[in-house]
Amino acid sequence: MAEQTKLVKDMLEMFGPDRVFSSDLDRYTYTYDSSFLSQINEYYPDVVVCPKGTEEVSKVMRYAYENEIPVTPRGAGTGQTGGSVAICGGIILDLSTWNEVVEIDTVNMQVVVRPGVVHNHLNNTLSSYGLFFPPDPGSSKMATIGGMVSNNASGLRAVKFGNTSQYVLGLEVVLPNGEVMKTGGLKSKALKSVSGLDLTRLYNGSEGTLGVITEIRIKVLPKPQARGILLALFPKLEDSAETVLEVFKNGLIPSGIEILDDGGIKAANKYKPELNLPEVEAALFFEVNGSKPAVEYEGLQIKEIAEKRACHVEWATDPDRMAKLWQGRAVIGAASARVKEGATRIFAGEDVCFPIAKVPYALRAIKDIGKQYNTQVVIYGHIGDGNMHTAPIIDPLKPEEVEACHKVADSIHRLALEVGGSTTGEHGVGITRTPYMEEEHGKALDIMRM
Repeated sequence: MAEQTKLVKDMLEMFGPDRVFSSDLDRYTYTYDSSFLSQINEYYPDVVVCPKGTEEVSKVMRYAYENEIPVTPRGAGTGQTGGSVAICGGIILDLSTWNEVVEIDTVNMQVVVRPGVVHNHLNNTLSSYGLFFPPDPGSSKMATIGGMVSNNASGLRAVKFGNTSQYVLGLEVVLPNGEVMKTGGLKSKALKSVSGLDLTRLYNGSEGTLGVITEIRIKVLPKPQARGILLALFPKLEDSAETVLEVFKNGLIPSGIEILDDGGIKAANKYKPELNLPEVEAALFFEVNGSKPAVEYEGLQIKEIAEKRACHVEWATDPDRMAKLWQGRAVIGAASARVKEGATRIFAGEDVCFPIAKVPYALRAIKDIGKQYNTQVVIYGHIGDGNMHTAPIIDPLKPEEVEACHKVADSIHRLALEVGGSTTGEHGVGITRTPYMEEEHGKALDIMRM
């Protein structure tokens, strides 16, 4: 307690009461993110600091280094793995208010931002320049760019455009001892470089363990001219996955391919009754973008392939109709809990990633795991790259349902490893995937720890 009192006093002297939070209530609001583990435990920081400049971050890190105090960088706190909670106490650095777009360089197709910039805000800003930042985590209105870089986020458009790391050109990072470095070249405006070790890539997906990211230089692209949405409904879950495989075999790369299982369809209909989706085993949403002729051609090709197995297929390029078709996928995060009265959606066993060829098998296996533990599991996500979101729906006030949920999550993680996949495709390790790291990485885990 004496150590905490001194820490709080020192932080107040450095930054003042407007940017230092130490009351029980203030600290409690930082004890959790969206992960189930952080919500059933209480990981209190000793103090929360909201820095507003690189030098301020450096001062905190230098102090913490000299006094052996843990530091946890935090963005919007919307992560689903406990990666931004202070499991060892110490200092939380809240970077969410540090949200300046520092530079928009349209000629060199890049922007410089601070870590607290929200994804949707950045793309709204870029839109007037005819540009966009392609990775779309799905939680676009909440996710910060710093969080996306730290977890190497991907999301809805990863099939065509890849994940965040493919766009990060350089970073400013405060190291654990308070020193500041830039990766990607001190003055570089280049869109590519193989000069030196690729430290930029090292910090992508490092989850705040190697330093604090304080500035990000990212590549942006021209906005596509046209867009189309195709909805396909399947009586059999496996047929949806087989359709995705056939689309790829025909050389077609949509910008996104999303899936809802029967639970997801039911949830979407309860949340938005006007959707009135037929309650089949699976729905696929294909997004195609590019030039107008290319969009029309690819859309009709995908439609022809989908019609071989689907009971209903609709292709649309009209903006209003596209918005209505896409609603089914857009609402599922919030809607999934509706499949069970008095229950809620739990973030556990979330975002596993399977090899494309194993997706048909994995989808059915997840359904069987839910049945084995008498737990409703809604499946949705980015089937185009094998990244599935599995959402257990439980009453967290019932101990038997909580216990079953843990078993479901463990089984889903182990399924991913069994079929040659990964325990996390985009949300990161945090505290929820730690038990699986040795099995997934072997000797490489020792190198990561070093």
